[in-house]
Amino acid sequence: MKVYNIAVLEGDGIGPEVMKEALKLLDVISKKNNVKFDCVKGLVGAAAIDKEGHPFPNSTKNICNNSDAILFGAIGDPKYDNDPKAKIRPEDGLLEMRKFLGLYANVRPVITYDSLLDSSPLKKEIVSGTNFVVYRELTGGIYFGEKSISDDRKSAYDTCSYSVDEIERISHLAFKEARKRKKELTLVDKANVLETSRLWREVVQKISNDYPDIDVSYLFVDNAAMKIITNPKDFDVILTENMFGDIITDEASVITGSLGMLPSASIGDKISLFEPIHGSYPQAVGKGIANPMAMILSLAMMLDLSFNLKKESEIILKSIEDALSENFVTIDIDSKNYHTTSEVGDWLSKRVSEYLG
Repeated sequence: MKVYNIAVLEGDGIGPEVMKEALKLLDVISKKNNVKFDCVKGLVGAAAIDKEGHPFPNSTKNICNNSDAILFGAIGDPKYDNDPKAKIRPEDGLLEMRKFLGLYANVRPVITYDSLLDSSPLKKEIVSGTNFVVYRELTGGIYFGEKSISDDRKSAYDTCSYSVDEIERISHLAFKEARKRKKELTLVDKANVLETSRLWREVVQKISNDYPDIDVSYLFVDNAAMKIITNPKDFDVILTENMFGDIITDEASVITGSLGMLPSASIGDKISLFEPIHGSYPQAVGKGIANPMAMILSLAMMLDLSFNLKKESEIILKSIEDALSENFVTIDIDSKNYHTTSEVGDWLSKRVSEYLG
């Protein structure tokens, strides 16, 4: 029997609730197939600060180092968001985790489902058929550059810095993904004003020579932000730096009709992490209204990318589509006829079990 070791980091807010539903599906797959998932839980974020005084403690680092992949729920707590002078923040744990584990590429697919087109704030004819993926660099840029605030708190700075190596490694991933899709790649930057963006463009232009079959285009981030709203179907693979990627992927998330429908993967050379993009959503904690589908879709990405369990991954995707078409959904998708977080998880577990036979 094949055994896969998974670090389960539930995190904060609705993280534990949606993670519980994803683990139900893992249990079904384990029972139906000759495979075992050894899941070990670790603390991260505000939960870790409260219990261990650090958002990414050594105990969790050890769990991650001894795992084949990481499932991550959410991070963040209002008590830290509302305190600008807080010395330690939950989000610091996420940044440290990315750096510690070498998670340099965030992959976020943006796909619209026919049954959710009316839920999108954009016109149906604009979003119908949208299917693109964003490759966002994760360990460089302004989030990790030198930063400081003056003692009198009247001035501050954040430094954006990138190396050729950092740009090259994610660029090759994005180009290889484009080869599997429509062979179109768009670099999103701000090369008209930023030196780091000029370096990105220079490196990507050079790398493009190794992929002559890929049609490469270049867009300034402000133009790209507008185009994602006005014509998202134009995109196939988007490649961009850390902060720009953070912003445009959150922008793109509304296209699908619900934040609860978008998974993501953070890829490293040795290990990868899989998480929904919806955040901790503290207002929903304990109410049974959180949408578990993004967490479950992240699980599907893990099965495919980390364990090569493509059949099981595709069955989860099919089950999600079934739930949407049969309107077995949470309140964020249908405010009148909805089901609880656990009911949706149970329904999907049953459907996956049926498909596995």
